[in-house]
Amino acid sequence: MNTSLNRIRSLIPPPLIALMLAVFLFVFGGVLAPGFTNPDQAVNIARLAAFLGIIAAGQTLVIISGGEGIDLSSGALVTLGAILTYRLTGGDDAMILPALLLVLSVGALIGALNGIGIAFLGMPPLVITLGMAGVVTGVIYFYTQGQLIGRTPPAMGRWLSQALIGPIPGVIIVWVLLGLGMWVLLERTAFGKQLFAIGINRTAARLSGVRVNLIVVLTYMLSGALAALGGFVLLGFTQTVFLNLGQPYLFPSIAAVVVGGTVLAGGKGSYWGTMAGALVLQVINSLLLALRVEEAFQLIILGTILLVLLTMYGRQRSVRQ
Repeated sequence: MNTSLNRIRSLIPPPLIALMLAVFLFVFGGVLAPGFTNPDQAVNIARLAAFLGIIAAGQTLVIISGGEGIDLSSGALVTLGAILTYRLTGGDDAMILPALLLVLSVGALIGALNGIGIAFLGMPPLVITLGMAGVVTGVIYFYTQGQLIGRTPPAMGRWLSQALIGPIPGVIIVWVLLGLGMWVLLERTAFGKQLFAIGINRTAARLSGVRVNLIVVLTYMLSGALAALGGFVLLGFTQTVFLNLGQPYLFPSIAAVVVGGTVLAGGKGSYWGTMAGALVLQVINSLLLALRVEEAFQLIILGTILLVLLTMYGRQRSVRQ
């Protein structure tokens, strides 16, 4: 099975496979649930996938970096980003940009702490990011005291959730621009080349002159900032916040990266694949809702899909440090 999967992946790029799967599921959904396949539904699926895709951007970088890297603090950072925006703006459009800059800075700072712990203290990524998730959650409870007071600026709803260009919501445009930015970062910069190098083999990368520790810290900084950005844009959709707003996005963000073909062992992947993976997951989720599957069974089905994908993709390992 693994040999057949590798043969398919060598002939068709993983992002294209995921995109084809998303299209197939969308069309097939019209057979299972009449009326499911229509232009409005396609736009809605893309809009919802955009939020997941933005949150999964940082996860993509972390997983490509190898070292068994997965950022388990991203869900808490999504919540923190949304809450900071909600409270700091107080519904004032003029405060959107200052709030965004602060949200990105806080996310980057927390991500840097994760990176420093991994690079300089030798802590396993799963351990330190899980611990950081607990710390951030505690900070959220201390900061809010259980009182989520604030308002969402009206402009955020107009720019992000509502149609901005024709029927296309602003968040989809933001997502596409982020995709282009991630492509440039990964394929056209020294950082991107070095990121893939440390993902393949950190010892070899270090001997080649790559400043491995610096790249690891920068990677987790970007992951933290992008997760916080996810909370910012998600607020524009929800128009309100709650204390576990980002938690439901944690494991789907990992699944989107895996579905898109990024190898869990690191060193190989793309954000285009993650974008396609987010579409696959959102089509599945929307189809289950259209079929009125009970929430418990939705969780079982999505969890099973994640386990199968992790089994299929997770076995692909080369020699790693």
